[in-house]
Amino acid sequence: GKKFNARKERVEGEHYLGIQKFRFYIRCPRCSTEITFKTDPQNGDYTAELGAMRNFEPWRDETAVDEEKKAERAEAEENNPMKALENRTLDSKREMDILDALDEIRTRNARSERVDADAALGALMANDEARRERARKWQEEEDER
Repeated sequence: GKKFNARKERVEGEHYLGIQKFRFYIRCPRCSTEITFKTDPQNGDYTAELGAMRNFEPWRDETAVDEEKKAERAEAEENNPMKALENRTLDSKREMDILDALDEIRTRNARSERVDADAALGALMANDEARRERARKWQEEEDER
């Protein structure tokens, strides 16, 4: 790998789901031309802006495959009403599963937000005190023997 010293700046006004986008400036090691690229959190990648060109963009292939699958599904549903009903049933089941998982995550997050540091520390101290008490009782029983 090659190490590049890059300048980083925030891209003002561009966010994706609350995630800030950044722009990086580097120099080509061969010709010293400035190359700029910007982070792309939506695709978990980057976009080349100036001085560079992508050889391969993986999300373009994914969108082409997705469009092809949608077209095949629409054609199959058009020719077979039973298949259309099955697909709608599967879609609604998938949506319900996603909503259940989302509700579970929200519940877990709400539960973790309710737990405050003092309560957690108090529980740990009570647990430690109970352990010490058990050890003390055990020691007393051993001394009596």
